[in-house]
Amino acid sequence: LNDQHVTYETIHHAARFTAQELAAIEHVKGRHHAKVVMLSSDGHPMMAVLPSDRWVDGDKLEALIGKPAKIATEEEFKTFFPDCDVGAMPPFGDLYGMPTYMDRSLMDDDWIVFEAGTHTDAMKMAYRDYERVAHPIVGDIAFGYDTKKAA
Repeated sequence: LNDQHVTYETIHHAARFTAQELAAIEHVKGRHHAKVVMLSSDGHPMMAVLPSDRWVDGDKLEALIGKPAKIATEEEFKTFFPDCDVGAMPPFGDLYGMPTYMDRSLMDDDWIVFEAGTHTDAMKMAYRDYERVAHPIVGDIAFGYDTKKAA
């Protein structure tokens, strides 16, 4: 981020392990906290980034990428992020050689907050800077309380 001249704020907080807990302790609404959900398609890892108050919609994601995908287990993805605590990877898939798919609802606000590689550090930055640096593939890939999906 420094190399890209991005302004950001570092937020230190007590360890939390769910995206909703993180949003609460960081004093941001769930729609501002960008969580990472790791996926696999044809054995290749990929990253989905969505607000912490939403869930991946498998059908929409598969329509966007054009092939089946499944949520990856920690065992399947932890080796891709040797510099991060398991489950605390930042939403920059291209840093780790994988595509980043982002739910378009994150574009609705001026800034986002995300985990910064540990369970006690987060970063806040302007959404436009995130988009410029991360190069996410943006689409409608999530559902939430407002778009209830039948189980």
